Amino acid sequence: MATLRRSFNLLRGFRFEQTAPEVFYGRLAEDTALLLECLHADCVGGGLAGRRILDVGGGPGYFSQAFAARNCGYVTVEPDAGEMAAAGIAVDASVRGSGTALPFREGVFDVTYSSNVAEHVPDPWTMGEEMLRVTRPGGLVVLSYTVWLGPFGGHETGLIPHYIGGAYARDRYTRRHGHPPKNVFGQSLFDVSCTAGVRWARSTKAEVCSVFPRYHPAWAWWMVRVPILREFVVSNVVIVLRRKQ
Repeated sequence: MATLRRSFNLLRGFRFEQTAPEVFYGRLAEDTALLLECLHADCVGGGLAGRRILDVGGGPGYFSQAFAARNCGYVTVEPDAGEMAAAGIAVDASVRGSGTALPFREGVFDVTYSSNVAEHVPDPWTMGEEMLRVTRPGGLVVLSYTVWLGPFGGHETGLIPHYIGGAYARDRYTRRHGHPPKNVFGQSLFDVSCTAGVRWARSTKAEVCSVFPRYHPAWAWWMVRVPILREFVVSNVVIVLRRKQ
């Protein structure tokens, strides 16, 4: 699925994130479900049907329909009640809770994933450890997040200003628009590197199945293996872990 056509189509969708989130997240939801389907087949074996899936930081539930279509037992956890109700989407199993202290017992999910959430958490690796904890032995953890020094690290504050500094980008956006950005640096947006994620993955007791750039075609995946370069050219990194038996 990692083709140049896919990369181009996802890139086109980014312009709708703020103005028409249902368009952006609808496309991203289907892409995410397909990605997890492929990863599960490759790393564990079999499809997602009948599997228990936990979406950490699932927001208002944009991804629920994509997983329901695959006959999964889909659960989403989100700390912000306002965010949960933002789109008016009814999700059968939506739990309010923190990603860094997941309100579930150990080993209950077949697949635990988080999409574009780690950069919004002050301690993303605590969240990663919690994701591992609630995943069954032999199950899959997929952690995907936006790299700070990548082109989209500043989110809606622009492609360039965050290279000067997160506080500068935040304050510049506020001056230009008359209100703070949705993602406020230091409060709801943090500097998370690709290297930190790779180091965390290697430090866990889980099997590292794969680390790759999410939105790049397969022929460009080598970039994630090159220190320094990966911080600037990998816009979003995917870490795939399999909890050991």
